[in-house]
Amino acid sequence: MTIARSTTPEQAGVPTDTVAASRTLRSQRVAEVLSAWSLAGPALVLLVVLFFLPVFAVFAIALTDWQFGATTLSFVGFDNFRKVFSDEGFRASFVNTVRYVVIVVPGTITLGLVIALLIESGKSLRAFYRAIHFLPFMATLTAMAISWEALLHPTIGLVNQTLVTLSLPTANWLRDENTVLPVLAMIGIWQNLGYAMVLFLAGLKSIPQDLYDAADIDGADAWLDRLRTVTLPMLGPVTMFVFIVVALKAFETFDTVQILTQGGPDHASEMLLYTLYRESFEYLRTGYGASVAVVFLVIVVALTLIQARVMDKKVHYQ
Repeated sequence: MTIARSTTPEQAGVPTDTVAASRTLRSQRVAEVLSAWSLAGPALVLLVVLFFLPVFAVFAIALTDWQFGATTLSFVGFDNFRKVFSDEGFRASFVNTVRYVVIVVPGTITLGLVIALLIESGKSLRAFYRAIHFLPFMATLTAMAISWEALLHPTIGLVNQTLVTLSLPTANWLRDENTVLPVLAMIGIWQNLGYAMVLFLAGLKSIPQDLYDAADIDGADAWLDRLRTVTLPMLGPVTMFVFIVVALKAFETFDTVQILTQGGPDHASEMLLYTLYRESFEYLRTGYGASVAVVFLVIVVALTLIQARVMDKKVHYQ
């Protein structure tokens, strides 16, 4: 029986230069892979530790009856999720959140675009107006919420005092079921307006002047025609980004509800995140609160993907 012996590339007649070049290429590829992992590794580790592991832990807790501070727990399967979907309080907070988002997102985008157009068309004090409108986004939301609480006070608040001076009817803005959610939405628009404005300003500066010149030649010389045929289509990517970011921030509203209304009156201003907080840390039903968190996460991710998919079809990219 003949035993086959392995041969080296040199013995097989392969040129030495080719062998050296092949080994050098393999060494470069290995170095590139190691370099890529050394750069991406820390970020990947942080992503796993700070996102995937907490999400997994929340989902695991949602399958138990664990209460905050308890030393024992029992596996209950999907009972908590069944309770969530049959809970009137959860449905009310979900409807309130959707109504809030429906008001805040279009209002923020529309006003942010209008203010950006006005600032861009101005000849002076542009930096001043940008700073004034961006200040609410940079300010501490807790302090701003307390300021709004003082302004909306039913007796000594500046809003009602002004209405009294103008002989107009007043209201207990934060304690009336009919006004509390629109008022919170107005505060949300005010908070996010500067962020949308800055992004739209950046988008306006990136539009080539040649497109406006071409529109003038084609007869679209009126400002409305220029807005409709050039400005809005070219702002498509920015508008989609602002839409998604503002929608996510609106869904995550918690601070203003906690400070101003605590979900009242009669759950008229209760949002999903406040429901999660209340169930987990006030009622200490941590397992149930974790199931609310999982449902909230699924809803937000699904709506974000749907928004991106729908709007991406209507966006013009340069």
